[in-house]
Amino acid sequence: MSILEVLKERRAIRNYEDKPVEKEKIEQLLEAATFAPNDRLREPWNFYVIQGEAMTRYEAMAEAYLQERFPTKPHLVESSLKVVTTTPVAIVVTADQIPGKPDDSEDNIFAVCCAIHSMWLAAKELGLGFVWRTRGVGLVHDERMLNFIGSPENEKVIGTVFIGYPEEGREVAPTKRTSFEEKTTWL
Repeated sequence: MSILEVLKERRAIRNYEDKPVEKEKIEQLLEAATFAPNDRLREPWNFYVIQGEAMTRYEAMAEAYLQERFPTKPHLVESSLKVVTTTPVAIVVTADQIPGKPDDSEDNIFAVCCAIHSMWLAAKELGLGFVWRTRGVGLVHDERMLNFIGSPENEKVIGTVFIGYPEEGREVAPTKRTSFEEKTTWL
């Protein structure tokens, strides 16, 4: 399958089989991330792999966060938590932040976004489902996540990715995309 075909078929997968992801496959995803482009080869990414008992603690933290955020929307809390309760492995990905150098820090965020996307494409090849959460249950903007992973102060959470074997019969349909022609100006 060509890279363009993989890009066109990439989907956010939120429903997983009750099956662990092999450590070798997780390591392959992490390796794929390290080949992402990054300014001055700073390699500004850090990965925090959550599984097993740590996933149980993460689930409790995510539920508390969602209950606080949406106290009158129990169905939203329940549906948001489903990805956590059914996912065998999550990876929190952070970007190094450089004190006094906002431009370098921003470049690091861009590089980490590329790293996460590289993982997403590798997941497709490995037969894994993948979803990158930047809001809600991903706890990207909540201080609890930094405390949970034990992150140093100079790291910014860029996303939490959820990975597992896609549940059969729950294929995700392609989404309509705006043509590049409508978004391109030729100068």
